[in-house]
Amino acid sequence: MEKSTFIISKMDCSSEEQMIKIKLQSFENIKSLQFDIPNRKLEVFHSGSNDTIFKAIDSLKLDTKLIGKETVSDEISITDDKGERKLFLWVFVINFLFFAVEIIAGLLSNSMSLVADSFDMLADALVFGISLFVVGKALVKKKQVAKISGYLQLTLAIAGIAEVIRRFVGYEATPDYKTMIIVASFTFIANALSLYLIQKAKTKDEVHIKAGKIFLANDVLISVGVIIAGIFVLLFSSKLPDLIVGSIVFIIVARGAFRILQLAK
Repeated sequence: MEKSTFIISKMDCSSEEQMIKIKLQSFENIKSLQFDIPNRKLEVFHSGSNDTIFKAIDSLKLDTKLIGKETVSDEISITDDKGERKLFLWVFVINFLFFAVEIIAGLLSNSMSLVADSFDMLADALVFGISLFVVGKALVKKKQVAKISGYLQLTLAIAGIAEVIRRFVGYEATPDYKTMIIVASFTFIANALSLYLIQKAKTKDEVHIKAGKIFLANDVLISVGVIIAGIFVLLFSSKLPDLIVGSIVFIIVARGAFRILQLAK
């Protein structure tokens, strides 16, 4: 058996990990994938050439480089996906639940940063939802689901950016800073709780635990950004802090959509 080691510079969270897994799921010669997200490294245990494996990963535009290949024993441990699926299901439920909470609160409070954060939560849920939904399905079906999710996410991001621009140039009431701070605080707590639970499970699969921690850390930072925006709305009685944070988050959502569409090619 061969072990090919790749450095993937833009693999910085679990969403990229899942994209790569889906991309490689149809390769019958692949026996195991070992991810090291903090070091942006992927070890692929396979038989035969690694040329098609490299081309598949490289098509995701994550800046992939092959740094080594060696022959190893056939007696390697294959990762048990049951614990991983439970973990990703938990993250999916958390993200989708708080998407619903934040989109409603954002519309009621007139806050674009809350709406944008809700779209980010939905984008995360879509990535993990794809991974859970396509297990055992044909590759064509996987790509169809990924493409639909990617276009939906991109549409949401474009609509959000357009709405931010409209609010920048037109008159719009100052958002309710109280709702912004309270809802974003609960979202922060939810993501922090997820981080804690993942950390508790680290003895089962350390690599995936680290990946999950990095993934959720991004959501925590965005929630902090919304809280800060709410504080500045209070201090300056201005809609601008809310719109600025909203713009940044919508760009993050759009970036994620393009990555999903790369996967669907």
